[in-house]
Amino acid sequence: MPTEHPTAPPVRDPAGFAVFYEQQFDAVLGFVTRRVDSPHLAADLTADIFVAALEGAHTYDARRGAPIAWLYGISRNVINAHFQGSAREQRAVARIHGRRLLDDQDIGAIEARIDAARAARQMAAAHAALSDPLRGVLDLVALDELTISEAAHALGISSATARVRLHRARKALRTAGRTCAAASENLLETAQ
Repeated sequence: MPTEHPTAPPVRDPAGFAVFYEQQFDAVLGFVTRRVDSPHLAADLTADIFVAALEGAHTYDARRGAPIAWLYGISRNVINAHFQGSAREQRAVARIHGRRLLDDQDIGAIEARIDAARAARQMAAAHAALSDPLRGVLDLVALDELTISEAAHALGISSATARVRLHRARKALRTAGRTCAAASENLLETAQ
């Protein structure tokens, strides 16, 4: 039980908070055990309550009531949050109950999609790193499906210049692709 004149929670004094904890522990544990039926849960919630009290000690206002009333308010919030979280978890479990979980084939497919997305992001970064002249020719030929002559005409350059730029752009992307593939293989080897 709390002492006759409990002290307010000290804001920045861990040793003082330890004294406050000792004074209020039995009252808070009693509050918790009247609401839960598991000793382990009661111990966990009591610890969570005092952690919240330590973190929120600066919010205590003696004009609003005794420290125990403040602690009971924190206790009520911590216990309610626990039960709300448990209810959400139970609803989620109920929603997936009886549904097929992922098998090895599903996991493999998801990993393949992740790898493909990673490769696409890496190629997009390599594309963005190209100079404007190289990217311009590449986009007109690869994305807009123009011939090299048509791309050259659209850019106002000679066909020979367009061919050289397209060759350089493709070479840069192939190099970036090999670098990305090598980095992925190294990552996979170190993860195993």
